[in-house]
Amino acid sequence: MSSFHYAGSELETFALAKNWKGYLRSQIAGHLGSEVLEVGAGLGTTTRFLCDGTPKRWLCLEPDQDLALALQSSLGEGRLPACCEGKVGTLTDLGAAEQFDTILYIDVLEHIEDDHGELQAAAGHLRPGGKLIVLSPAHQWLFTPFDQAIGHFRRYSKKSLAAAAPPSLRCVRLDYLDAVGLLASLGNRLLLHSSTPTPRQIQFWDRRLVTVSRKIDRWLGHTIGKSVLGIWQKLPAR
Repeated sequence: MSSFHYAGSELETFALAKNWKGYLRSQIAGHLGSEVLEVGAGLGTTTRFLCDGTPKRWLCLEPDQDLALALQSSLGEGRLPACCEGKVGTLTDLGAAEQFDTILYIDVLEHIEDDHGELQAAAGHLRPGGKLIVLSPAHQWLFTPFDQAIGHFRRYSKKSLAAAAPPSLRCVRLDYLDAVGLLASLGNRLLLHSSTPTPRQIQFWDRRLVTVSRKIDRWLGHTIGKSVLGIWQKLPAR
């Protein structure tokens, strides 16, 4: 059983970021397969937005026992689709033969010190044709004491995220999301001299700025943003 303890406290703060989670779903829904593994599912709040109940199986893997307990409570009370199930642990706690059509790391990979090794191991649990989807905070120059306090080892550029992915996988997409959020983060840091967003700021970002970013990102071709999204596919064996 995992002895990992999550150091962050922002999960509850971001739990109600409905517009952001809806935006994320719109970007990855076409890549979600029949059997999905969500690594670092936390409290399951993101799962509620991403899983519409149609997959055959959606495994929520969470190494923190307290978060996993809260996740199990949500499952038991029917707050997550019936196809969802929870498991305490990491990839090493999965059976070697367990295979998935999609593996998700949603704001998780930055918490893992050996990110290259993690994604290499994840690739071993992908079926041929399956997709690996990673969303992480973008730009190391935005790294703040807030990142450090919640257990981030790094933030990613498109280049550094691509470098973390196994060469055996084919890159399907590598883009930035939330251009307006990036500008807001810069303003918060440079003008307000604050590295930690307040709940009120997060609500304003989700209700106002994300709506604008959904339009701006398309116009800019996803060339800038506060988050970076990568999608890779496992090619069939020859």
